Amino acid sequence: MKVSLIVPVKNELNSIEKMISSVAAQTRLPDEVVVVDGGSQDGTAEKVENWTKLHSLDGWVRVVSVSDATPGKGRNLGVAAAKHDWIAFADAGIHVEPTWLERLVEAAEHNDQPDVVYGNYEPVVETFFERCAALAYVAPKHVKMGQAMRGPVIPSSLIRRKVWEGVGGFPDLRAAEDLIFMENIRRRGYKIGWAPRATVWWRMQPTFKTTFRRFALYSKHNVWIGKQSDWHYGIARQYAVWLVFIALALSFSVWFLLVPVIGVWARAWKGIWAKREGRGLLWSLNPAQLVGVTLVLLTIDAATFAGWWKAIRERGGIRHSIFEEIGDQTAGNR
Repeated sequence: MKVSLIVPVKNELNSIEKMISSVAAQTRLPDEVVVVDGGSQDGTAEKVENWTKLHSLDGWVRVVSVSDATPGKGRNLGVAAAKHDWIAFADAGIHVEPTWLERLVEAAEHNDQPDVVYGNYEPVVETFFERCAALAYVAPKHVKMGQAMRGPVIPSSLIRRKVWEGVGGFPDLRAAEDLIFMENIRRRGYKIGWAPRATVWWRMQPTFKTTFRRFALYSKHNVWIGKQSDWHYGIARQYAVWLVFIALALSFSVWFLLVPVIGVWARAWKGIWAKREGRGLLWSLNPAQLVGVTLVLLTIDAATFAGWWKAIRERGGIRHSIFEEIGDQTAGNR
């Protein structure tokens, strides 16, 4: 069983060395690594090439450079350039545990013979902000194969090439391309396996400002592909209800403000409680933590509406090819 590892990158000068070094430290090395640089302006591609030469790994790591590429297009170019029929995916901005690929391969070689194996991911939590961000928007764990894990996620996965071909590859998008790809896999009925101990560590956005920018980008692209019902509409309904009570407070009594205030706190605490992982009630009621998670959630909500508005304003400039590609994939899955 030979494995090609695909890593799409763009302007990842500060993170790419840690990522590629963690790949080189694997207990089961990929048989090749294809780094697809989608138009970096900060020297990311050169950094990878210099690193491979320094460690005498020129033939093992290949860099494919294009003038501009979304993550979806980058992954497609990487798979097209790959030599082998098993494809592993990772991203810049993460690093992989030493046994990551070994665990994915073990699951792929299981008697069930899955077509796709999803591994686990964990957020890197080194600061108070990162802790609050993880509690605000990182998914809780669920039990697969008798162990708690997060997933599915593309940057911790191993698939057969025929799966990529069967669903028509990734949409050429800057966000949500992985969600569409995984949904197409599910609809096609490919056999899925799980590797709870195949873990990658994901670096989240470090500040309120960068968090806002990232989620505004996600929001815009999700609107462009018609995914508002999965995200936007629920938030809009919630704020519509709160606005009614704010209007009542302005017209009658400030006590009506308790409804949106309690709603905001309850939403934050609900997320904290779902991710407590065995920790108790007092831990979940930590006031500083509760305030931090609330502020992160409000930042994401603001980014959601900002991205939504920007998507509407820029709708005329969207490339038709994006919609054609998504439409073709949707039709093929019916």
